[in-house]
Amino acid sequence: MKIRYKGSAMQSFLGTRFDIDSFAIVDQALPEPARGQLRIRVEATALGFVDGLMMQGLYQIKPPLPYVPGGEIAGVVDAVGPSVTVPAVGERVVTWQLGGGFAEYVVVDAADVDTVPDELPLPIAAAMLVDFQTAHYALFDQGRLTAADTLLVLGAGGAVASAAIQLAVRAGARVIAAAASEHKRKAACELGAVHAIDYSLPDWREALKQLAPEGIDAVFDPVGGDMFEPAFRSLAKGGRYLVIGFAGGAIPSLPVNLALLKNATLHGVDIRYFLSNRPERARRIRSSLFSMAARGHLLSPAIITFPLASARDAVQALFSRDRHGKILLLPHVDAGAEE
Repeated sequence: MKIRYKGSAMQSFLGTRFDIDSFAIVDQALPEPARGQLRIRVEATALGFVDGLMMQGLYQIKPPLPYVPGGEIAGVVDAVGPSVTVPAVGERVVTWQLGGGFAEYVVVDAADVDTVPDELPLPIAAAMLVDFQTAHYALFDQGRLTAADTLLVLGAGGAVASAAIQLAVRAGARVIAAAASEHKRKAACELGAVHAIDYSLPDWREALKQLAPEGIDAVFDPVGGDMFEPAFRSLAKGGRYLVIGFAGGAIPSLPVNLALLKNATLHGVDIRYFLSNRPERARRIRSSLFSMAARGHLLSPAIITFPLASARDAVQALFSRDRHGKILLLPHVDAGAEE
């Protein structure tokens, strides 16, 4: 691994308008932390669906321009501003921001970071940060998942769905995964799903009925689109439907009489709301998840890495339906370096 040191300058992937084609690698002055802030030497930044939306100006929060994307950041504290005593220079940390991670360095508020166990590689911490916390909040705070439940996980090859499978299995629930490719279905079963069905087939609900004749207790849905209504119809009486996102593109609608007939509930999963309203619980959950991963009790997500020079390729990979793994940008790895 080659390390670049540039003194008082750094490189970042910056856009001047909400158009992916406007983003390019630029040289910038090294940012200095103000009171209550610290500077992170970015070792890894994970990409999520939100990053792609923000770059296009399609997210509900529009960041100021010019904009450096990348919010799921892990690295090492290399400078602190006045009044900051913890974490100290040299500590390994993670943070979730609205952007800034597609750069060699980033300045953030000290209150917004968590330390990372020494046994957990920083790229894995970045890859876990949002997806595992989102899955935990969805399943246990919103979905009230128990060991008696059968859970259907849609889009089972995705990072947040893979996290949900592991956490649900650890809680004792019976997990049925749904994915369009054989590779993703196999991976879901390796994570603990008892069955995996191909929901690209027109009769996929019949296959689901064979596995769960009484219906599904809860559905974990990061896909939306055409899967939404038939999956909701597959709920058992009193079932819970967890809306995580719309990776399928279209935002679906639901005939509300179905909720009545099923005596079912629809739960939105807004992880930012949870973080802002229950910050201490959220911090405890993050610490617990990192600790479990460090001890090998949670499997590390599959990752696909890119150097900063290939940031545009990383963004394009984010939109690929064929990928299997979390996209990570490693700002201090040169394009020709081996990891």
